Amino acid sequence: LVVYGVLMLGGGFMGYVKAGSKMSLIMGAVSAIVIFVGLYLSKANKQMGYGLISAMSALLVVTFIVRLVKTGSFMPSGMLVILSIVAIIVSIKQFMGK
Repeated sequence: LVVYGVLMLGGGFMGYVKAGSKMSLIMGAVSAIVIFVGLYLSKANKQMGYGLISAMSALLVVTFIVRLVKTGSFMPSGMLVILSIVAIIVSIKQFMGK
């Protein structure tokens, strides 16, 4: 999940560098911060921490599906849909202690 947060931050930065998209930079940073806060919170409260990560990941799944449908291009949106679904699965497994 740390890697997922880093990838969201890096992806936002790349969107800014390649396309000049300030929104990509902002949303990448916000997503990463929420993921890292969730990881921090999970140390004291698994339900809150992993719930936050799952909710952020679910929001990102919807966002990237919309973008995938709009652009029709698998990269990067399709890959990020898959990555976000994996993050949801991992966070649920962590919550369950598996």
